[in-house]
Amino acid sequence: MQLGRLGVWYPVDRLDAAGLRGFVATVEGHGYDALWYPESRGYESFSIAGFMLGASTKLKLGSSIASIYARDAFTAGRGLATLRDMYGDRFILGLGVSHVPMVEGLRGHQYAKPVPAMRAYLDGIDKALGGGSADAPIALAALGPLMLKLSAARTRGALPYNVTPTHTAAAAKALGPDKWLAVEQKVCLETDPAKARALGRKELERYLRLDNYRNNWLRIGFTEAELENGGSDRFIDAMVLWGDAATIQRGLRAHFDAGATHVCLQPVHAEADWAARDRTVAALAGT
Repeated sequence: MQLGRLGVWYPVDRLDAAGLRGFVATVEGHGYDALWYPESRGYESFSIAGFMLGASTKLKLGSSIASIYARDAFTAGRGLATLRDMYGDRFILGLGVSHVPMVEGLRGHQYAKPVPAMRAYLDGIDKALGGGSADAPIALAALGPLMLKLSAARTRGALPYNVTPTHTAAAAKALGPDKWLAVEQKVCLETDPAKARALGRKELERYLRLDNYRNNWLRIGFTEAELENGGSDRFIDAMVLWGDAATIQRGLRAHFDAGATHVCLQPVHAEADWAARDRTVAALAGT
């Protein structure tokens, strides 16, 4: 499988079946290569992938991510094989270790050390696929150097989330030239600074409570003070590209210049403002 230049990332559990069909058609109609979606408290990851694959013809669907605590490795491996067979090799299995509150609080599992846990999970997928999992369309949610190293050694690449071009450059160096580096970037088609930053702070609120992201933000140059009280303007402006389409496109291209092979934009908009979401998808399709 080849992964194209541009994709869209979206929390699809915000949509019912009709809304989801419409959004899939919008993303595919504007020529994006892939649509990425998270593991949520709503739709189950592999089931909703099948629904979206069935609602499209060429669009790739990628989990970003499917939690390794949501299903055992054998099931994940066979799920990947099934979706590839049924839908013409259009499914990408993005895997991640999730976060302590979701793993222990929500699922009732014990959160293990991330890299050993992921390595063992990949071993299980390899058994499920009968070997050769390194060549399958699998990528890891990787922020730190050890998970990036594992991504390079065992999968097709990495799926960094909530990062800057500075992180992208370091990740590209860690992965090497032949791996996928599919970077998520939040975007807000809003030229008013106060409105754009308010929407950004609302979107980032839940992530600011998660240690995995906070630790990475500190690692790439933000301070504890910049992560307090909803995030400083500098932090919000780095996490959410806002402005007119040309301004946002320049920010997206900064990831490519830093070594990203694929950028998936995440529209940030007021709650249930689907028109703003779709305008964003349309305006940035030619990036």
